[in-house]
Amino acid sequence: MNLIIDVGNSFVKLAIFHKGVIKYKVTVELELVLKQLEVLSQAYGAIKGVIISSVGGLTKSDLEAINKRYKVLLLDYQTKLPFKNCYKTPKTLGVDRLALVSAATKQYPSCNVLIIDAGTCITYDFKSDDNSYLGGAISPGINMRYKSLHNLTANLPLLKASTPKYITGGSTEESIHSGVIHGVLSEIDGAIELYKLKYSDLTVILTGGDAKFLSKQLKSSIFANSNFLLEGLDYLLQINSNE
Repeated sequence: MNLIIDVGNSFVKLAIFHKGVIKYKVTVELELVLKQLEVLSQAYGAIKGVIISSVGGLTKSDLEAINKRYKVLLLDYQTKLPFKNCYKTPKTLGVDRLALVSAATKQYPSCNVLIIDAGTCITYDFKSDDNSYLGGAISPGINMRYKSLHNLTANLPLLKASTPKYITGGSTEESIHSGVIHGVLSEIDGAIELYKLKYSDLTVILTGGDAKFLSKQLKSSIFANSNFLLEGLDYLLQINSNE
């Protein structure tokens, strides 16, 4: 059994994998990590390896407690990767993007793959068919766009994401929904088309917190996989545990 710990700003995703297959996952608040680990240890006593992504959100005492109990791999730019990293500034590359490209390398080893992670930010990561990571793009996510309109203007309200009924908004709220959601959809579809102009055999993966909301509204053909990052972390743990 492998334990995957993906640390965000406020929440932590934990998942149990066995032989590359996800068996359980849960999301908890940062301060509840150790309690949840105790629950998982009782339910899955045969945990052999642990990988932690984005350690910044965990306290020093939390990390020490986890390290005492398990053999832990802290993911960073120096971790052994299953692909050639051609990024010009590898030290600044988010570990979540390393995990996503690792998942693409395992599941689509001889394919040109564009991974789109629709979360707080929308990240685009491209892996070539010779398993080279070439980089990608970063843009504001859906909620960030709503918050920006509210925080950086005097009169626009803060709204929650909602699929617009019309392209032309008949009110301020309808106009905001149309601008944000159609803007994101057009951006993603446009990015996919740009890549397809160069790579006609492109495989596109959509993941992240907003993947389900966006997947049915996109014009482009994509594979939606909400567990893609967790699968990449499990793969990284596998290849680093076999040394």
